[in-house]
Amino acid sequence: MSRSQMKYHSTIGYTYMPSAKLRVPGAGGGYLVRTNAAGFRSDREFVREREPGSFRALLFGDSQTSGDGGPNASRYADLVEKALPGLEIYNYSLSGSGPDQQFLAYQECADVEHDLLIVALYVENIRRVTRSVVKSRDSSGEEAYYPKPYYVVRDGELVLRNVPVPKRPWTEETLPEELRSQIYSYQETNFFSRDDRPVLRKLATFVPMRKTIKQLAMRVSKFQPLPDYDDPRSPEWLLLRAILEAWFRASKTPVLLVTIPHYLYFLASCEPPGYQARFRELAHSTGCHVYDPLSELSAFSDKERRSFWSEASGHLSAEGHRALAGLLCPVLERFVQAGTAAAEAEVPRKALGATPVL
Repeated sequence: MSRSQMKYHSTIGYTYMPSAKLRVPGAGGGYLVRTNAAGFRSDREFVREREPGSFRALLFGDSQTSGDGGPNASRYADLVEKALPGLEIYNYSLSGSGPDQQFLAYQECADVEHDLLIVALYVENIRRVTRSVVKSRDSSGEEAYYPKPYYVVRDGELVLRNVPVPKRPWTEETLPEELRSQIYSYQETNFFSRDDRPVLRKLATFVPMRKTIKQLAMRVSKFQPLPDYDDPRSPEWLLLRAILEAWFRASKTPVLLVTIPHYLYFLASCEPPGYQARFRELAHSTGCHVYDPLSELSAFSDKERRSFWSEASGHLSAEGHRALAGLLCPVLERFVQAGTAAAEAEVPRKALGATPVL
């Protein structure tokens, strides 16, 4: 989604335009997006008190979870909510954001009753938290460089920087030289956008075998889109881990971390990703629950897996959202059942589910 559909926020950087109906251009005429008064994609308002007998989860993520490429109703969260009676999901996801901005959105905007915190982390986001500038397009379609809030770790403490977030973006000409190494581009983990792959990019333009050639090329080259997770002491992982640990400590409810695989992992069966080991370690140290759908997504046929990703939007397709919703339903159903039992026994919500879901 374009920055023209966003509203400036001094701490988070931006939210969606509040109380809006927006037509997003795209294949087939585009799609309609609705937002609520809080500035998030939702067909309803977020109210503080939940209905008696209901189980409310707060969901945070990036564009994969906010639903770029389709209307609100086709997102996996909306499909799960529809399938599980008694479950209410407030979706606070923001297109283009990283876990640093999502943590800030949780602190700034999520003062509502809830039973579960869900962090849906598209694993590529490990790159976003290490940058202070995002390359995107402005309302005229021109490239622009937007400042963002970010964290650093100093003497073992998480320190927030760049808040209040500068309001005006830079152009290529006005961007300060010292910030050029801090730019994040949404295409940088795309296999065929790499500068060292011109032959493969050319090869991938052949039709109708384009997707097949892409998959073969990635398998043969053993391309690893996110080596940042391979070393448990890498600066990128230590920063992401510190942000998630602070967030999970702040939560008064159980936390479910859903790791959404980079699309190359389930499309092309790349080398086993290091992120799985890192998030298992995080679960053991924090007590959070982790659900990683990669093995279940990989069990689908090649044809089905290819249908889960939209090259037109660069996001999960409608089929991908349906597949993820089907996998998440039994996971969240266990939380709803445990929450109902705990409410009847008057057990504190933070105590639900002591064993991480792995």
